[in-house]
Amino acid sequence: MRNIFFYSIAVILLTLASACNTSKVATQEAKEPQVNNFEWKAANVYFLLTDRFHNGDTSNDITLNRTKPTGKLRGFEGGDLRGVIHKLESNYFSELGVNAIWLTPIVEQIHEATNEGSGNTYGYHGYWTRDWTALDPNFGTQEDLKELVDLAHAQGIRIMLDAVINHTGPVTDVDTVWPSDWVRTEPPCDYQDYNSTVNCTLVKNLPDIKTESIKDVELPPFLIEKWKKEGRYEQEITSLNAFFEETGYPRAPKYYIMKWLADYITEFGIDGYRVDTVKHTEPEVWLEFAEICQATFDSYNKNNPDKFMGTEDFFLVGEVYGYGISQKQNYHFPDCQVNYFENGFPALINFDFRSDASKDFEDLFSYYSSTLNDDLKNVTIMNYISSHDDAHPFDKERENTYEAGTKLLLTPGISQIYYGDESARSLIIEETVGDATLRSNMNWDRLENNLENKSLLMHYQKLGKFRANHPAIGAGTHQMISKSPYWFSRQYKNDLVIVGLDLETGNKQVAMKGLFKEGEKLRDAYSGVVTRVKNGKVSLSTDYSIVLLERVY
Repeated sequence: MRNIFFYSIAVILLTLASACNTSKVATQEAKEPQVNNFEWKAANVYFLLTDRFHNGDTSNDITLNRTKPTGKLRGFEGGDLRGVIHKLESNYFSELGVNAIWLTPIVEQIHEATNEGSGNTYGYHGYWTRDWTALDPNFGTQEDLKELVDLAHAQGIRIMLDAVINHTGPVTDVDTVWPSDWVRTEPPCDYQDYNSTVNCTLVKNLPDIKTESIKDVELPPFLIEKWKKEGRYEQEITSLNAFFEETGYPRAPKYYIMKWLADYITEFGIDGYRVDTVKHTEPEVWLEFAEICQATFDSYNKNNPDKFMGTEDFFLVGEVYGYGISQKQNYHFPDCQVNYFENGFPALINFDFRSDASKDFEDLFSYYSSTLNDDLKNVTIMNYISSHDDAHPFDKERENTYEAGTKLLLTPGISQIYYGDESARSLIIEETVGDATLRSNMNWDRLENNLENKSLLMHYQKLGKFRANHPAIGAGTHQMISKSPYWFSRQYKNDLVIVGLDLETGNKQVAMKGLFKEGEKLRDAYSGVVTRVKNGKVSLSTDYSIVLLERVY
């Protein structure tokens, strides 16, 4: 598309020099508006694979004797919580306009590698839990996590962890299977109906938690032995006893795990969970999980008023694999429908966006706005162009990176930047098997040394900050002003913005049509140019094909 060329050239020019832009109809002002109006349904989320993002502590690169050679990108690569802290300290996320970070699971993983035909594989991704109550030493320490959350909060950034209740990690020579009253080990899911999606194992050798059970179960012997060896058995038992006494829940597997996950709210003050494998677990489980998380979050905020982030609701976003905005409220199993929004989730990941992003701007924006303000008006969706387990992302070859970023960050709903979207990290890695190709190490060297990657990053930064400053982008009502040149407005409560895309460089003009008032001062957040409404129009001249107009306060 034509705008991709202009974005690329324009931002390179900015990288080289040109923060200066003179115009007969406008002047420039460097100051950006400072807006504190975070809303989850308009959030700009950064999703990172903890092990692949940044290595901040080389001393934990090898732990638990994880030394076997692995398949390509199927072992621990060194990324850790300390690496995320380093990027918080350098304001990397703030400069991207990120106001929430989603980390893959950081709980202790199985110790041994598996070999299912793709070479030895360790639990580097975080989804193979051994102990929900401990952090995996490859990722860091509790002190690291506390520091990370506190530092993020100081920058106005929320932290989401990743919750896995559906299954444990695989069984290996050193990782014993959980007791039979905790898990089932067969049959594998065949997805022919609801039952064969829920009461089964996702894949071979991935024991499925019996989340339907309400029977009391004892703790696994290996976990008791582990806690005693670590000197925290009494502490864990005391905490469990208090939880079950207070809640009255039976000591069933799901409630143990819910308690352990809620402890990350109590101990670290996290703000939300992305919930894994939602459709493979009974819907009512998630409603109970939401209630436990909210009660714990309320208690945390009451006991820590100095750390209150201004958001009273604990946030859950569900991964119902295959759900998309086109399904509106219900996910469609072959034999039934389930409304997960009515079972604890204010948001679901939108698997439609990867294909919807092929639409033109107006078709995409108007469709999402109308749906979110009608059928989904009390909930929302999280859009993405690439992820850790979707083999069919939008622009997998990274050929239309500016277009992809523009659509992701300006489409109604929550935006989810997958680490490296902003730096054109390759999604096609030779000699990998399966989803490993989507999980390469963050390409920091390209950001440091390649002008084109830097220019793409700056494009994401400008759009991301604009989105973060204006909840109207994600939560507002979309209205086209003109088709050619393409201008539209978004409004949410008192927040109003006007955006122009695919414009000519140089002089531009747009009619206000009752939007901003005569004489009102506006700023283009993309170029920094400041202008005013005159004779019912805004005129400005910039070197870019995109304009992001906002009020100057």
